[in-house]
Amino acid sequence: MKGPISFLLLLSLIFILFTEAKSTSFQLQPRAFESFNVSYIQNLGSCSYTVIITTSCSSSKYTRDQISIAFGDAYGNQIYVPRLDDPSTRAFERCSSDTFQLTGPCAYQICYVYLYRSGPDGWKPESLKIYGYNTRAVTFNYNTFIPGDTWYGFNLCQSASSSNHQSVSRWFIYVILGFVITFLL
Repeated sequence: MKGPISFLLLLSLIFILFTEAKSTSFQLQPRAFESFNVSYIQNLGSCSYTVIITTSCSSSKYTRDQISIAFGDAYGNQIYVPRLDDPSTRAFERCSSDTFQLTGPCAYQICYVYLYRSGPDGWKPESLKIYGYNTRAVTFNYNTFIPGDTWYGFNLCQSASSSNHQSVSRWFIYVILGFVITFLL
């Protein structure tokens, strides 16, 4: 009787690990945030950030649109730049990467980013990577056209803390299952 139960528990553990791996491999999609407010900016210190934006090869050849960015952490520290675009520098051309050195309030781990586009051309960023002083590098994968006149992006602030909690509790379950299997074998 010990053999079949051990085998079933082992299969259950493998199934749980496999579904866990599949569930964390999905990619979040950006969405519109009509209620986003850039007026809430704390001025706590001054830190520098490097933002690398890669424009998709399926974007228009170039854009004359005005591009703004806002990003920050879960504690209300927000960096806002009303204009990243500069037609004279050929920023945001198809299949290109543009690097911006930005200064703003000091933030902890960056967990949200929004882009705002205003103009007639359209623009499709592939990805956006942010490096900061108190934060590890974070990448947001867009790969979609930014709608006009709305803040569009990612807010992972709450989901990051809840997913860490879920991950810890899942690993606790795995450890318990491992002890049970070891005991039964």
